[in-house]
Amino acid sequence: MFFVDKRINVTRSSMPDFEEYIEELRPVWESRWISNRGAASVKFEEELKRYLGCENVWLFANGHVAMEVALQSLDLNSGMPEGVRGEVITTPYTHISTTEAIVRNGLEPVFVDVKEDNYTIDPELIESAITERTVAIVGTHVYGFLCDTKAIDAIAKKHGLKVVYDAAHAFGVTLNGTGAANFGDAAMFSTHATKVFHTIEGGVVAYKDEKLFGSMQNIVNFGFTSQEEAMYIGTNARMNEFEAVMGICNLRHLDEEIARRKAVGDRYTERLSGKAGIKLIEPEKGLVWNYAYYPVLFDGYKDSRDQVKARLEAHNIFARKYFYPITTKYSCFAEKYGSVNVPIAAHAAETVLTLPMYSELTTEDVDRICDVILSD
Repeated sequence: MFFVDKRINVTRSSMPDFEEYIEELRPVWESRWISNRGAASVKFEEELKRYLGCENVWLFANGHVAMEVALQSLDLNSGMPEGVRGEVITTPYTHISTTEAIVRNGLEPVFVDVKEDNYTIDPELIESAITERTVAIVGTHVYGFLCDTKAIDAIAKKHGLKVVYDAAHAFGVTLNGTGAANFGDAAMFSTHATKVFHTIEGGVVAYKDEKLFGSMQNIVNFGFTSQEEAMYIGTNARMNEFEAVMGICNLRHLDEEIARRKAVGDRYTERLSGKAGIKLIEPEKGLVWNYAYYPVLFDGYKDSRDQVKARLEAHNIFARKYFYPITTKYSCFAEKYGSVNVPIAAHAAETVLTLPMYSELTTEDVDRICDVILSD
Protein backbone atom coordinates (compact mmCIF):
# COMPACT_ATOMS: atom_id res chain seq x y z
CA MET A 1 0.00 0.00 0.00
CA PHE A 2 1.40 3.43 -0.97
CA PHE A 3 0.61 6.70 0.79
CA VAL A 4 0.33 9.57 -1.64
CA ASP A 5 -0.64 12.38 0.70
CA LYS A 6 2.93 13.41 1.59
CA ARG A 7 4.84 15.05 -1.23
CA ILE A 8 8.53 14.16 -1.48
CA ASN A 9 10.58 16.56 -3.57
CA VAL A 10 13.93 15.75 -5.13
CA THR A 11 15.60 18.08 -2.63
CA ARG A 12 14.82 20.31 0.33
CA SER A 13 17.00 23.15 1.59
CA SER A 14 18.61 22.65 4.97
CA MET A 15 18.14 25.60 7.27
CA PRO A 16 19.69 26.64 10.58
CA ASP A 17 17.48 27.41 13.54
CA PHE A 18 15.70 30.68 12.85
CA GLU A 19 16.91 32.29 16.06
CA GLU A 20 20.49 31.29 15.25
CA TYR A 21 20.24 33.02 11.90
CA ILE A 22 18.70 36.15 13.40
CA GLU A 23 21.37 36.38 16.08
CA GLU A 24 24.15 36.08 13.49
CA LEU A 25 22.36 38.61 11.28
CA ARG A 26 21.83 41.17 14.04
CA PRO A 27 25.20 43.02 13.63
CA VAL A 28 24.62 43.26 9.89
CA TRP A 29 21.13 44.63 10.44
CA GLU A 30 22.38 47.21 12.92
CA SER A 31 25.30 48.27 10.72
CA ARG A 32 23.15 48.66 7.58
CA TRP A 33 26.15 47.30 5.62
CA ILE A 34 24.26 44.65 3.72
CA SER A 35 26.32 44.31 0.53
CA ASN A 36 29.73 45.22 -0.92
CA ARG A 37 31.73 42.71 1.13
CA GLY A 38 30.86 43.67 4.66
CA ALA A 39 31.96 42.08 7.93
CA ALA A 40 29.83 38.96 7.45
CA SER A 41 31.40 38.22 4.06
CA VAL A 42 34.91 38.63 5.44
CA LYS A 43 34.09 36.35 8.38
CA PHE A 44 32.49 33.81 6.07
CA GLU A 45 35.53 33.73 3.79
CA GLU A 46 37.82 32.95 6.71
CA GLU A 47 35.59 30.15 7.94
CA LEU A 48 35.35 28.73 4.42
CA LYS A 49 39.13 28.61 4.10
CA ARG A 50 39.39 26.68 7.35
CA TYR A 51 36.65 24.23 6.42
CA LEU A 52 37.81 23.66 2.85
CA GLY A 53 41.49 23.54 3.81
CA CYS A 54 42.53 26.05 1.16
CA GLU A 55 44.41 29.35 1.12
CA ASN A 56 42.17 31.58 -1.02
CA VAL A 57 38.44 31.92 -1.66
CA TRP A 58 36.22 34.58 -3.13
CA LEU A 59 32.45 34.92 -2.80
CA PHE A 60 29.97 35.37 -5.64
CA ALA A 61 26.29 36.00 -6.22
CA ASN A 62 25.88 32.54 -7.77
CA GLY A 63 27.86 29.62 -9.06
CA HIS A 64 27.45 30.44 -12.73
CA VAL A 65 28.92 33.92 -12.50
CA ALA A 66 31.66 32.48 -10.26
CA MET A 67 32.74 30.16 -13.08
CA GLU A 68 32.49 32.94 -15.66
CA VAL A 69 34.64 35.28 -13.60
CA ALA A 70 37.21 32.59 -12.77
CA LEU A 71 37.69 31.90 -16.48
CA GLN A 72 37.76 35.62 -17.27
CA SER A 73 40.48 36.12 -14.66
CA LEU A 74 42.66 33.60 -16.45
CA ASP A 75 42.32 35.60 -19.70
CA LEU A 76 42.81 32.39 -21.67
CA ASN A 77 42.54 34.03 -25.10
CA SER A 78 45.42 36.42 -24.42
CA GLY A 79 48.01 34.14 -26.07
CA MET A 80 45.95 33.46 -29.16
CA PRO A 81 46.48 35.25 -32.50
CA GLU A 82 43.97 38.01 -33.14
CA GLY A 83 40.57 36.59 -34.01
CA VAL A 84 41.43 33.06 -32.83
CA ARG A 85 39.56 31.57 -29.90
CA GLY A 86 41.29 29.38 -27.35
CA GLU A 87 39.93 25.87 -26.90
CA VAL A 88 38.81 24.40 -23.59
CA ILE A 89 38.49 20.64 -23.27
CA THR A 90 35.40 19.78 -21.29
CA THR A 91 32.46 17.41 -21.08
CA PRO A 92 28.79 17.79 -22.04
CA TYR A 93 27.70 15.72 -19.03
CA THR A 94 27.28 18.74 -16.78
CA HIS A 95 24.86 21.56 -16.10
CA ILE A 96 24.48 23.86 -19.08
CA SER A 97 26.02 26.62 -16.95
CA THR A 98 29.48 25.06 -17.33
CA THR A 99 29.36 25.16 -21.11
CA GLU A 100 27.79 28.62 -21.14
CA ALA A 101 30.55 30.03 -18.91
CA ILE A 102 33.16 28.78 -21.39
CA VAL A 103 31.39 30.17 -24.44
CA ARG A 104 30.54 33.51 -22.81
CA ASN A 105 34.28 34.00 -22.25
CA GLY A 106 34.88 33.78 -25.97
CA LEU A 107 36.37 30.30 -25.69
CA GLU A 108 35.69 27.23 -27.82
CA PRO A 109 34.45 24.13 -25.93
CA VAL A 110 35.92 20.85 -27.16
CA PHE A 111 33.80 18.00 -25.86
CA VAL A 112 35.12 14.60 -24.85
CA ASP A 113 33.27 11.70 -23.29
CA VAL A 114 33.07 10.67 -19.65
CA LYS A 115 34.16 7.60 -17.72
CA GLU A 116 31.63 4.85 -17.20
CA ASP A 117 32.35 4.40 -13.50
CA ASN A 118 31.36 7.86 -12.27
CA TYR A 119 30.55 9.97 -15.39
CA THR A 120 33.36 12.48 -14.91
CA ILE A 121 35.56 13.56 -17.81
CA ASP A 122 37.75 10.76 -19.19
CA PRO A 123 41.46 11.71 -18.95
CA GLU A 124 42.37 9.17 -21.61
CA LEU A 125 40.38 11.23 -24.12
CA ILE A 126 41.72 14.61 -23.06
CA GLU A 127 45.24 14.26 -24.42
CA SER A 128 44.08 13.19 -27.88
CA ALA A 129 41.86 16.30 -28.04
CA ILE A 130 44.70 18.75 -27.36
CA THR A 131 45.69 21.07 -30.21
CA GLU A 132 47.87 24.16 -30.50
CA ARG A 133 44.78 26.18 -29.56
CA THR A 134 44.07 24.32 -26.32
CA VAL A 135 44.40 26.59 -23.29
CA ALA A 136 42.55 24.85 -20.47
CA ILE A 137 40.65 21.85 -19.15
CA VAL A 138 37.31 22.30 -17.39
CA GLY A 139 36.12 19.16 -15.61
CA THR A 140 32.93 18.63 -13.60
CA HIS A 141 32.86 16.69 -10.34
CA VAL A 142 29.61 14.83 -10.97
CA TYR A 143 27.18 14.12 -8.09
CA GLY A 144 30.03 14.74 -5.64
CA PHE A 145 32.30 12.15 -7.29
CA LEU A 146 35.64 13.68 -8.23
CA CYS A 147 37.32 13.72 -11.61
CA ASP A 148 40.60 11.83 -11.93
CA THR A 149 42.47 14.91 -10.72
CA LYS A 150 45.87 13.21 -10.63
CA ALA A 151 45.73 12.19 -14.29
CA ILE A 152 44.32 15.55 -15.37
CA ASP A 153 47.01 17.42 -13.44
CA ALA A 154 49.74 15.39 -15.16
CA ILE A 155 48.28 16.16 -18.61
CA ALA A 156 47.92 19.85 -17.77
CA LYS A 157 51.51 20.16 -16.59
CA LYS A 158 52.83 18.31 -19.64
CA HIS A 159 51.05 20.67 -22.03
CA GLY A 160 51.08 23.90 -20.00
CA LEU A 161 47.31 24.07 -19.55
CA LYS A 162 45.16 25.61 -16.84
CA VAL A 163 42.65 23.44 -14.98
CA VAL A 164 39.37 24.70 -13.53
CA TYR A 165 36.88 22.37 -11.88
CA ASP A 166 33.15 22.82 -11.75
CA ALA A 167 32.87 21.59 -8.17
CA ALA A 168 29.26 22.67 -7.78
CA HIS A 169 28.38 19.23 -6.38
CA ALA A 170 31.55 18.66 -4.37
CA PHE A 171 31.47 20.97 -1.35
CA GLY A 172 33.01 19.13 1.59
CA VAL A 173 34.25 16.19 -0.49
CA THR A 174 37.78 14.92 0.20
CA LEU A 175 40.00 12.37 -1.51
CA ASN A 176 42.69 10.75 0.64
CA GLY A 177 42.42 13.68 3.02
CA THR A 178 42.66 16.43 0.39
CA GLY A 179 39.61 18.62 -0.12
CA ALA A 180 38.05 19.29 -3.53
CA ALA A 181 39.01 22.97 -3.19
CA ASN A 182 42.67 22.06 -3.66
CA PHE A 183 42.56 20.38 -7.07
CA GLY A 184 43.33 22.27 -10.25
CA ASP A 185 44.14 25.95 -10.51
CA ALA A 186 40.67 26.79 -9.23
CA ALA A 187 37.47 25.08 -8.13
CA MET A 188 34.02 26.63 -8.31
CA PHE A 189 31.43 25.62 -5.71
CA SER A 190 27.76 26.46 -6.12
CA THR A 191 26.07 27.39 -2.85
CA HIS A 192 22.59 27.47 -4.33
CA ALA A 193 19.68 26.52 -2.09
CA THR A 194 19.50 23.02 -3.59
CA LYS A 195 23.07 22.11 -2.66
CA VAL A 196 24.43 20.18 0.34
CA PHE A 197 25.78 23.47 1.65
CA HIS A 198 24.00 26.65 0.67
CA THR A 199 23.92 30.40 1.16
CA ILE A 200 20.39 30.74 -0.31
CA GLU A 201 21.98 31.73 -3.63
CA GLY A 202 25.68 32.03 -4.21
CA GLY A 203 29.00 30.65 -5.34
CA VAL A 204 32.58 30.31 -4.16
CA VAL A 205 35.84 30.07 -6.09
CA ALA A 206 38.79 28.48 -4.29
CA TYR A 207 42.13 29.13 -5.94
CA LYS A 208 45.85 28.72 -5.41
CA ASP A 209 47.72 31.49 -7.23
CA GLU A 210 46.71 35.00 -6.19
CA LYS A 211 48.42 36.47 -9.26
CA LEU A 212 46.36 34.30 -11.60
CA PHE A 213 43.04 35.07 -9.95
CA GLY A 214 43.68 38.41 -8.24
CA SER A 215 41.52 40.25 -10.75
CA MET A 216 38.42 38.36 -9.56
CA GLN A 217 37.86 40.72 -6.64
CA ASN A 218 37.69 43.63 -9.09
CA ILE A 219 35.73 41.90 -11.84
CA VAL A 220 32.90 41.02 -9.43
CA ASN A 221 32.45 44.74 -8.75
CA PHE A 222 32.10 46.15 -12.29
CA GLY A 223 35.87 46.01 -12.79
CA PHE A 224 36.54 48.84 -10.33
CA THR A 225 40.04 49.04 -8.88
CA SER A 226 39.20 52.30 -7.08
CA GLN A 227 36.22 54.64 -6.85
CA GLU A 228 37.41 56.39 -9.98
CA GLU A 229 39.03 53.63 -12.04
CA ALA A 230 37.84 50.43 -13.70
CA MET A 231 40.64 48.37 -15.23
CA TYR A 232 38.51 45.36 -16.22
CA ILE A 233 35.27 44.84 -18.08
CA GLY A 234 33.50 43.53 -15.04
CA THR A 235 30.11 42.46 -13.82
CA ASN A 236 28.00 42.66 -10.67
CA ALA A 237 28.66 39.32 -8.99
CA ARG A 238 28.81 40.13 -5.30
CA MET A 239 27.34 37.93 -2.58
CA ASN A 240 25.24 39.95 -0.15
CA GLU A 241 25.53 39.89 3.64
CA PHE A 242 22.26 38.06 4.25
CA GLU A 243 23.59 35.17 2.17
CA ALA A 244 26.98 35.27 3.89
CA VAL A 245 25.23 34.99 7.26
CA MET A 246 23.28 31.97 6.02
CA GLY A 247 26.59 30.44 4.98
CA ILE A 248 28.15 31.07 8.38
CA CYS A 249 25.23 29.36 10.10
CA ASN A 250 24.94 26.42 7.71
CA LEU A 251 28.68 25.74 7.84
CA ARG A 252 28.41 25.05 11.58
CA HIS A 253 26.00 22.21 10.92
CA LEU A 254 27.39 20.83 7.67
CA ASP A 255 29.08 17.72 9.08
CA GLU A 256 25.88 16.57 10.78
CA GLU A 257 23.95 17.45 7.63
CA ILE A 258 26.19 15.18 5.56
CA ALA A 259 25.94 12.43 8.18
CA ARG A 260 22.15 12.46 7.92
CA ARG A 261 22.33 12.43 4.13
CA LYS A 262 24.69 9.46 4.37
CA ALA A 263 22.07 7.56 6.35
CA VAL A 264 19.58 8.23 3.56
CA GLY A 265 22.10 7.09 0.93
CA ASP A 266 22.96 3.95 2.86
CA ARG A 267 19.30 2.99 3.01
CA TYR A 268 18.89 3.51 -0.74
CA THR A 269 21.97 1.36 -1.32
CA GLU A 270 20.64 -1.37 0.95
CA ARG A 271 17.31 -1.46 -0.87
CA LEU A 272 18.49 -1.09 -4.47
CA SER A 273 21.83 -2.93 -4.61
CA GLY A 274 21.94 -6.13 -6.60
CA LYS A 275 18.71 -5.49 -8.46
CA ALA A 276 18.83 -6.50 -12.12
CA GLY A 277 18.89 -3.51 -14.43
CA ILE A 278 19.68 -1.05 -11.63
CA LYS A 279 23.20 0.37 -11.42
CA LEU A 280 24.55 2.42 -8.52
CA ILE A 281 27.76 4.46 -8.55
CA GLU A 282 30.30 3.35 -5.96
CA PRO A 283 32.62 6.01 -4.48
CA GLU A 284 36.29 5.33 -5.17
CA LYS A 285 38.58 4.23 -2.36
CA GLY A 286 39.66 7.16 -0.22
CA LEU A 287 36.74 9.39 -1.24
CA VAL A 288 34.68 10.94 1.54
CA TRP A 289 31.46 11.63 -0.33
CA ASN A 290 29.00 14.39 0.56
CA TYR A 291 25.88 12.59 -0.75
CA ALA A 292 25.04 15.60 -2.87
CA TYR A 293 22.75 13.46 -5.03
CA TYR A 294 21.73 9.85 -5.24
CA PRO A 295 21.99 8.85 -8.92
CA VAL A 296 20.54 5.56 -10.13
CA LEU A 297 20.90 4.13 -13.65
CA PHE A 298 17.95 2.20 -14.98
CA ASP A 299 19.72 0.26 -17.71
CA GLY A 300 18.02 -2.97 -18.72
CA TYR A 301 15.53 -2.64 -15.88
CA LYS A 302 11.96 -3.82 -16.39
CA ASP A 303 10.95 -0.18 -16.74
CA SER A 304 12.75 2.66 -18.45
CA ARG A 305 14.10 5.61 -16.49
CA ASP A 306 11.25 7.78 -17.70
CA GLN A 307 8.67 5.16 -16.72
CA VAL A 308 10.15 4.95 -13.22
CA LYS A 309 10.07 8.73 -12.92
CA ALA A 310 6.44 8.86 -14.03
CA ARG A 311 5.44 6.13 -11.58
CA LEU A 312 7.12 7.96 -8.73
CA GLU A 313 5.29 11.15 -9.66
CA ALA A 314 2.00 9.26 -9.61
CA HIS A 315 2.78 8.60 -5.94
CA ASN A 316 3.68 12.26 -5.24
CA ILE A 317 7.43 11.56 -5.33
CA PHE A 318 9.58 13.77 -7.53
CA ALA A 319 12.95 12.64 -8.88
CA ARG A 320 15.06 14.39 -11.51
CA LYS A 321 16.63 13.47 -14.85
CA TYR A 322 20.04 14.96 -14.17
CA PHE A 323 21.96 15.70 -16.34
CA TYR A 324 19.45 15.67 -19.14
CA PRO A 325 19.97 16.49 -21.90
CA ILE A 326 23.72 16.65 -22.34
CA THR A 327 24.67 20.26 -23.06
CA THR A 328 25.45 19.66 -26.73
CA LYS A 329 21.78 18.80 -27.31
CA TYR A 330 20.31 22.08 -26.07
CA SER A 331 18.99 24.22 -28.92
CA CYS A 332 21.56 26.96 -28.32
CA PHE A 333 24.44 24.50 -28.88
CA ALA A 334 22.93 21.71 -30.98
CA GLU A 335 23.60 23.17 -34.43
CA LYS A 336 27.32 23.47 -33.76
CA TYR A 337 28.00 20.64 -31.30
CA GLY A 338 25.00 18.32 -31.51
CA SER A 339 26.83 15.67 -33.55
CA VAL A 340 29.74 15.31 -31.09
CA ASN A 341 30.28 11.61 -30.39
CA VAL A 342 30.03 11.07 -26.62
CA PRO A 343 28.19 7.73 -26.29
CA ILE A 344 28.74 7.18 -22.56
CA ALA A 345 27.52 10.65 -21.65
CA ALA A 346 24.56 10.31 -23.99
CA HIS A 347 23.63 6.94 -22.49
CA ALA A 348 23.88 8.28 -18.95
CA ALA A 349 21.61 11.18 -19.85
CA GLU A 350 18.96 8.70 -21.00
CA THR A 351 19.21 6.32 -18.03
CA VAL A 352 20.15 8.27 -14.87
CA LEU A 353 17.54 9.36 -12.36
CA THR A 354 18.57 11.23 -9.22
CA LEU A 355 16.32 10.17 -6.37
CA PRO A 356 15.13 12.46 -3.58
CA MET A 357 18.06 13.30 -1.30
CA TYR A 358 18.02 15.58 1.72
CA SER A 359 18.73 15.22 5.41
CA GLU A 360 15.12 15.26 6.57
CA LEU A 361 14.17 12.15 4.61
CA THR A 362 13.29 9.32 6.95
CA THR A 363 13.89 5.60 6.56
CA GLU A 364 10.17 5.28 5.94
CA ASP A 365 10.37 7.87 3.16
CA VAL A 366 13.24 6.02 1.47
CA ASP A 367 11.41 2.71 1.79
CA ARG A 368 8.32 4.26 0.24
CA ILE A 369 10.40 5.51 -2.71
CA CYS A 370 12.12 2.16 -3.17
CA ASP A 371 8.83 0.25 -2.85
CA VAL A 372 7.42 2.25 -5.76
CA ILE A 373 10.57 1.70 -7.87
CA LEU A 374 10.65 -2.05 -7.20
CA SER A 375 6.90 -2.67 -7.48
CA ASP A 376 5.57 -4.96 -10.21
